[in-house]
Amino acid sequence: MLSGVFRKRRATTTSAAPDTGTAAPVPDGPPVLDAEDPPDMAAWAAGRRDSLRELVAEYGALVVRGLGLRTPADVGSVLREVAERPVIEREAFAARDRHADGVYSSSAWPPTQPMCMHHELSYAFECPGLMMFACLEPPLEGGATALADATAVLHALPSEVVDRFAREGWLLTRAYNEGIGATLSQSFGTDDRGSVEAYCRAHAIDWSWQPDGSLRTRQHRHAVVRHPVSGRSCWFNQIAFLNEWTMAPEVREFLIDEYGPDGLPFNTSYGSGDPVPPDVVEQINKTYEDHAVRRPWQRGDLLLVDNIRTAHSREAYQGPRNIVVAMADPVRLVLPRLQAGRAGA
Repeated sequence: MLSGVFRKRRATTTSAAPDTGTAAPVPDGPPVLDAEDPPDMAAWAAGRRDSLRELVAEYGALVVRGLGLRTPADVGSVLREVAERPVIEREAFAARDRHADGVYSSSAWPPTQPMCMHHELSYAFECPGLMMFACLEPPLEGGATALADATAVLHALPSEVVDRFAREGWLLTRAYNEGIGATLSQSFGTDDRGSVEAYCRAHAIDWSWQPDGSLRTRQHRHAVVRHPVSGRSCWFNQIAFLNEWTMAPEVREFLIDEYGPDGLPFNTSYGSGDPVPPDVVEQINKTYEDHAVRRPWQRGDLLLVDNIRTAHSREAYQGPRNIVVAMADPVRLVLPRLQAGRAGA
């Protein structure tokens, strides 16, 4: 079933009928369920909660069209009916506006720069199991949230790439520099040193305070995980997205000139600490693109995503774009052998 849904070309997917869950062929992309403009969107979601979650479990993602979402409060009301509990974002790498528990604006990111494929908070101790994206205003051009199946990507990557990352894991290094990326408060919920250190210690993050008072962190995470429900092996990380070689060349050069090669706001490496070569980063991004599917946003669309099974990206766009993001159902995937958290990174 997975291969029929997440395939860039040739294949068809299925569209579930609103109440029965029966399927009919539709063009390539995640399945679409027509909600038919219900008078009470929260009640509609509550009555179909099990069916919605079953469809996401089967396909990895689902578009609900015709629900009539207009505000972040609408998104929150649906989230409360569909999810077990919201996720409060920590360790953000870019600023967001918080609308309610688990409900946020999209990450601040230049519209001319795409956001590469990734799994939300794959580097955190706990990540959302369920993601919801709601379109309150579609862009004039571009801006789709593309999807890629993590198991298909894992199997398509060269074995030498997978084997090393599966064996070593990956390292994420971050530098919290004033004026670039998320601030301490935005990332940790506080700028108090003691509280930040306590968070790092509890979440297997190495840290060090620099002479200028800024913070640098390092965390070691798995690159391949098993889905907690299906047991599928998934390529689950942000190795390519948060790597220096994925940055636009002019952005990378500016940041290195400004902060030095060790002061980039984020970078990734092999678990051993060795740099990831540009060709490996390119291979990962190309494999994602080869397995990407997308549907153009329509106003009021709701996209539900299994965050472990399915990676997502954001394409460059023109014009206004208002996508509200909701995170729920936290899952802990870090294994004991990678827990270290200590000062002096």
